[in-house]
Amino acid sequence: MATKRATKSTRKSNVSKEELLKYYREMLLIRRFEEKAGQLYGMGLIGGFCHLYIGQEAVVVGLEANTEEGDKRITTYRDHGHMLACGMDPKGVMAELTGREGGLSKGKGGSMHMFSKEAHFYGGHGIVGANVPLGAGLAFADKYKGNDRVTFTYFGDGAANQGQVYETYNMAQLWELPVVFVIENNKYAMGTSVQRATKSPSLWERGAAYGIAGEEVDGMDVLAVKEAGARAIEHCRAGKGPYILEVMTYRYRGHSMSDPAKYRTRDEVQKMREERDAIEQVRKRLLDTGASEDELKAIDKEIKDIVNEAADYSKESPEPELSELYTDIIIEA
Repeated sequence: MATKRATKSTRKSNVSKEELLKYYREMLLIRRFEEKAGQLYGMGLIGGFCHLYIGQEAVVVGLEANTEEGDKRITTYRDHGHMLACGMDPKGVMAELTGREGGLSKGKGGSMHMFSKEAHFYGGHGIVGANVPLGAGLAFADKYKGNDRVTFTYFGDGAANQGQVYETYNMAQLWELPVVFVIENNKYAMGTSVQRATKSPSLWERGAAYGIAGEEVDGMDVLAVKEAGARAIEHCRAGKGPYILEVMTYRYRGHSMSDPAKYRTRDEVQKMREERDAIEQVRKRLLDTGASEDELKAIDKEIKDIVNEAADYSKESPEPELSELYTDIIIEA
């Protein structure tokens, strides 16, 4: 069993400006989208729960850089970033958040339960850890079909202590399923620090009990995440079974919009923003590779226009008809 600990990118010296610009745009779209979602929530236009992805953008952008058509992803409730990273329409995502007919789930899924078969995005799940066995099931279907696809199954450090995760590890390794288990370790499960929740020095190494390969990666470095993702996908496509990536990241906001996050200091968050911000790291590298401040400002304006257009669409789209309460509930086989 190959296990490793990799926290820094090894190919920063030869990454192109074009590649960096791609990651910069994608991460900035998630950041600006989430900022706007927070504003709409404050205005009362988004109901229910809303968990923002601000700070964790490098995780999904880095991993999605390795995917091919047909690869799948499934995650928990902090899911807007995953939707945007796999190509789902920002208008449809925002309209879903506001519960409108133009949403990708017709306004019935909301923030935590969006779905897109076209984008191979299988949710958005509100129950902690419940998506993990479902992700293994998606991978089982692909192995059964022999189509060389890989499933990314995302969950957090809090979900890593759930029993169904380890039942899934056992079955996934037993059946050599092509699934990448992605632990987005943002250091806090709701309000509980990971140090208070587990005595394990790491979470990915728990897979050793089942013979699962894996590694830890710096989740604030999009290039490091991309490299680790490439190793994980190669492992799975080669028929070697599952792989665990523990991606060390950080969320800047509270657990949800209703969380004041008083369990950590303002200095802690500010230090992370100033020293480790994933988008700022790429921005600095772009300036070093010849990009101008004006060029990057133009990209930011372009992204803000996309997000504002999505917000306008989400306000203008009508609410679903009452008849929609009864659709998409039962499938007659």
